Amino acid sequence: MNVLPYIETPNDLKVLTQPELSQLCSELRTTLVQTVSQTGGHLAPNLGVVELTVGAYRALNTPPDVMVFDVGHQSYVHKLLTGRQKEFHTLRTHGGLSGFPKISESEFDLYGTGHASDSLSVALGYVLARQGIHGIKQSSESFPQVVAMIGDGSLTGGMAWEALNHIGHTGANMTIILNDNEMSISENVGALTSYLGRIRLDRRYWGKREFVQRQLERRGGTAGRHLLDLGIRVRDSFKHLVVPGMVFEELGISYVGPINGHDIEQVETAVRMAKEVPEPIIIHAVTQKGRGYAPAETNPTLFHGVGAFDIQTGAVHSNPDAAPSYTQVFGEALVKEAEQDPRIVAITAAMPQGTGLDLFCERFGSQPGRFIDVGIAEEHAVGLASGLALGGKLPVVAIYSSFLQRAYDQIIGNVALQDAHVVFAIDRGGLVGEDGPTHHGVHDLSYLRTVPGMQILVPANEVELVDALHTALRLDGPVAVRYPRGSGRGLELPEQPSQWEYGKAIELKRAADKEVALLAVGRMVAPAQKASEILSEAGINASVVNMRWVKPLDEDYLLNVASKHKLIVTLEENTIRGGFGAGVMEFLASAGRATPVMQIGTPDAFSAQGTVNQLFEELGLDAQTIADKVTARLKPDSAPSSSSPPSSSRA
Repeated sequence: MNVLPYIETPNDLKVLTQPELSQLCSELRTTLVQTVSQTGGHLAPNLGVVELTVGAYRALNTPPDVMVFDVGHQSYVHKLLTGRQKEFHTLRTHGGLSGFPKISESEFDLYGTGHASDSLSVALGYVLARQGIHGIKQSSESFPQVVAMIGDGSLTGGMAWEALNHIGHTGANMTIILNDNEMSISENVGALTSYLGRIRLDRRYWGKREFVQRQLERRGGTAGRHLLDLGIRVRDSFKHLVVPGMVFEELGISYVGPINGHDIEQVETAVRMAKEVPEPIIIHAVTQKGRGYAPAETNPTLFHGVGAFDIQTGAVHSNPDAAPSYTQVFGEALVKEAEQDPRIVAITAAMPQGTGLDLFCERFGSQPGRFIDVGIAEEHAVGLASGLALGGKLPVVAIYSSFLQRAYDQIIGNVALQDAHVVFAIDRGGLVGEDGPTHHGVHDLSYLRTVPGMQILVPANEVELVDALHTALRLDGPVAVRYPRGSGRGLELPEQPSQWEYGKAIELKRAADKEVALLAVGRMVAPAQKASEILSEAGINASVVNMRWVKPLDEDYLLNVASKHKLIVTLEENTIRGGFGAGVMEFLASAGRATPVMQIGTPDAFSAQGTVNQLFEELGLDAQTIADKVTARLKPDSAPSSSSPPSSSRA
């Protein structure tokens, strides 16, 4: 008889025997593999936390005890244990379960996360909200336990250390589970990784339940005795030599471990006893990413975030006719540029494969200083790039759009204010699909356009991406090249890239009667062209313009368009608040032009998950809806009704 169908809440785990727990873990892994093989998703991280999640929940009383997940990509097991088994097949699909914790989805999801290194801050906030802002210690009997699960990769992020510093200062009654699988998406880097590795490899501290119990009893675990009362917080050199985890101890957080994160009894014992200590405890659990599914164990990077695949072979389903991705095109183009310019340095924040910089690493990794992986540290990546640029190098920082948000202060203060020539290669610009609102890159044009001196290039296809990168490397000051996730259009790439004329748009179609001009950037150029064909069939002639530059805008062309067309329509895969369309409206208003402008972009709301095509239709970014909106404006009596979100306009 299967066990998983009978688990409706984490408290149901408490009555299971050891054989039943083993069977449950096997069923969880089977469900994970079967589901993700169809929907795609974060498989390897979840396979690695099966026993860790089960063991932790057996020690908690949920509710009122709560679990906060870092990033949230390892929360699938949590979802299966908290009443969402019947809906699990809808994972990451349009209208289905989110691939991350989501407050509106379940009472057990306390925080809608999606980015790294923030769980400790959020968990501490929960503690202080209940415990009192001054961090007054209370016993577990009067204070529900808050547990934060964070990976060793996320622990490389500065926000996590800011939180650890504050947690130690407050003495907050909380437990941190450090899930150490030696990886974030790719292999971890940095001094912290080396430090954890030394602990992980020292078998003197490994394994036995008795050792874990002794550690916790030494801290007063079984009776909830205070460490200060027992006087065991000794800071002598001998303790530094023999006790692992001293970096956490020095911050005021008691360290336990390492323990085997795949041993439910060890995990349960550690969490249960940590609950009895009214102070912050960090439990160092070592796990294997991808555990239980051979292809994921062999290639955890591929199966970190994977598309649909064949369960038997592990082969990812792919379209052999699909064009290379924008990420691949960027990576190959940067390698060619760097072969000609030794000043070029490539920087990633723990995502060499995701950004295409693995190609750069393969080519230039043997040359010291040309490829730099800073770990999950976007702020540092941008600050570092500024120093490199001022020191005579030509840094290219490749980061996902939604992750670059974290470095906004450094973009302004370290790069733009210094007028440093840093090239930002912004991957995942626009809607990203199934990863949903935490990862949609629909704010970058808005937050970058306000930065003085920033230049923003938005290529419409892979050929233009190669040319835009070539151009950006030859400009001065800060430059952003923004491109989407997914495959290109299958265009033949040039042998030699071309340099764009500075700040100039490209007119793709000029309408004879000048009724409407469709001004598009990036991936919206193709729908604009298709919409013009639909409009033509309806008797409406539309000019189509690939604007290319969001900053600076082609102001001369805008004045010309405004003087000759009845309506201007701006199209962007970005929020309509403050982006490309807003820039066009601002300029025309300042120039005293009253030509009506209709903005089409993503709404002033967080967009859902789904395929990009589904989201384009839902948000009114597809060609047919664009044509319908234009027809409704120019010929309201003949336009079909549309249920798409309203566009912003200025009459």
